Amino acid sequence: MSRNASRQFLLLALLVLTRPASAAETFPPPTAGATARVVVVQGENLLSAFLPDAARVETAFNRGLTNFTRTAGVATAWRGLLTTNDTVGIKVFSAPGPLCGTHAAVVAAIVRGLLAAGLPPQQIVIWDKHADDLRAAGFFELGTELGVRVAGAAETGYDADSFYLPDSPVIGALVWGDLEFGKTEKDPAAGKKSFVAKLVSRQMTKIISVAPLINENAAGVCGHLFSLGLGSVDNTRRFEANGGERLARALPEIDALPVIGDRVVLHVTDALLGQSEGGPAGFLQFSTVVNQLWFSRDPVALDVLALRELERESKAAGRLSPHANREIFSTAALLQLGVNEPEKIAVETVR
Repeated sequence: MSRNASRQFLLLALLVLTRPASAAETFPPPTAGATARVVVVQGENLLSAFLPDAARVETAFNRGLTNFTRTAGVATAWRGLLTTNDTVGIKVFSAPGPLCGTHAAVVAAIVRGLLAAGLPPQQIVIWDKHADDLRAAGFFELGTELGVRVAGAAETGYDADSFYLPDSPVIGALVWGDLEFGKTEKDPAAGKKSFVAKLVSRQMTKIISVAPLINENAAGVCGHLFSLGLGSVDNTRRFEANGGERLARALPEIDALPVIGDRVVLHVTDALLGQSEGGPAGFLQFSTVVNQLWFSRDPVALDVLALRELERESKAAGRLSPHANREIFSTAALLQLGVNEPEKIAVETVR
């Protein structure tokens, strides 16, 4: 970071209000019939001037992982989720940048744990939809440091044999990079499918989803359903129109594709920082230091809790609550992707 950028960053940081998270508001007591399990690590000083303390973050992450898997060690925990023959894709959400998107320090903790578990570095891929976002967020630099791959799904191309086709498809406005771009004049069916990236369908056997705590106007939150769904396929502009109605159906159905959803072994919500307005672009002035990491196999439960936390942050700052597209979560629950009722989510807090 240049000196001028550093000065601008520090000046902006002074504008940000930081408040401790209210667990009672975000994590309500579960009922006796709770069916989803979430482990929340409450860290201390995981951020310093809004930059992650890598050592503290790794310690907090490993504490959460071992508690979630109920194991005594990090390597054992990872070997319980995957094998050394797997090719593991770590899905990040990098568009908001290094401060408000998925933090590189969280991903570094995952990579080091996988390496300690015996996974060869060439079988670890840090990925998102676009390589430019990954580069701007510092992930290519991290990949070089740790000796693992970093890849943009769009740049690897799309698989003509693996796709999402809605029951009532809306033809998309295809853009360069989409598999069927330039074919709409010759093929009237072009634009109805969203093809899965070859990186996902042909190269990965397991996926770890790491989503930041940040709002999104159409979806409500840039959570696991949003990040993994739109990051894995092409021709997605058609879903983001119509006020979020199409997203409510498309996101759960894309995540339910076996080639995507069946490969996810762990969801981690990077709640070091929470941004309740302005997403998916990063804005520190709308952010709150939360100092938490959330672990679950249930992406719906994590996204529901993320929306509750962003609503709490907005209320504390005296701002309007972020748009809540709860139909995404109800549809996901109907597809048995997870639990969308907060009272059925059992939250275990680790300090």
